[in-house]
Amino acid sequence: MRIYTAFATIAVLLAAGLMLLSAQTTATPTQEPRDRSAILVELFTSEGCSSCPPADALLRQLNGAHAANGQRLIVLSEHVTYWNSLGWTDPFSAETYTQRQAAYTEKLRLDSAYTPQMVIGGIEQVVGSDRAGVERAIRKAGQQNSPASIRILNANPEGNRLQIAYATAGETKGAEIIAVLTDDTDQSSVQRGENSGRTLAHVSVARTLTRIGKATSSGAQSASVALPANLLGTPGHHLILFLQIAGQGRVLDADARPIG
Repeated sequence: MRIYTAFATIAVLLAAGLMLLSAQTTATPTQEPRDRSAILVELFTSEGCSSCPPADALLRQLNGAHAANGQRLIVLSEHVTYWNSLGWTDPFSAETYTQRQAAYTEKLRLDSAYTPQMVIGGIEQVVGSDRAGVERAIRKAGQQNSPASIRILNANPEGNRLQIAYATAGETKGAEIIAVLTDDTDQSSVQRGENSGRTLAHVSVARTLTRIGKATSSGAQSASVALPANLLGTPGHHLILFLQIAGQGRVLDADARPIG
């Protein structure tokens, strides 16, 4: 009788625990399952840097892949300008990306900026050609539950503007919404500098990066960004939207969608 009573008590406790877990899950509907979030992988690179092509190749392999826990990887190639004075002007470089990397350098307390560098989730950084280091950084970034999410609903060109519809959910207050327009692929035949004579290939190349505002509430919202001439009426481009804590902090979530 005592054994039966003990089992009955355990059964009641287990049932109560399951009810509590169900109640907790219901109480936080804005926190999306981990396998639906995404990890932003940023590569700071340059066509004037002889150690960058292996990192460019690794980024191509990560493009469209998923982390071990199922999280989608969204990659971004950001070409910096400080190699341009050494013989070859990178046609995809812009001061915007140099400044963004400088902000990470300060935030992550590094001695100086360098290439190739991968920044994962806004919180982990590693030499961009170090496959094992990149994989560790992705695993580490993926261990943090995100309190917020962002989803692109539409990205349609109208004249020289891209009209964007998106939705945010969760604890988004204080996060900035960043829009990046990319070329899906690019290629260069380098004529001078450290990579002279090489043909270099890139994926998800940032062409514009725009802060479109702060996330102040959940739900559907809209924005508009300028379309550069090279993106007008041509296929092979994406919009990437991501939520990042202000002050170059953690990237909470990201999404990508073809333009058009």
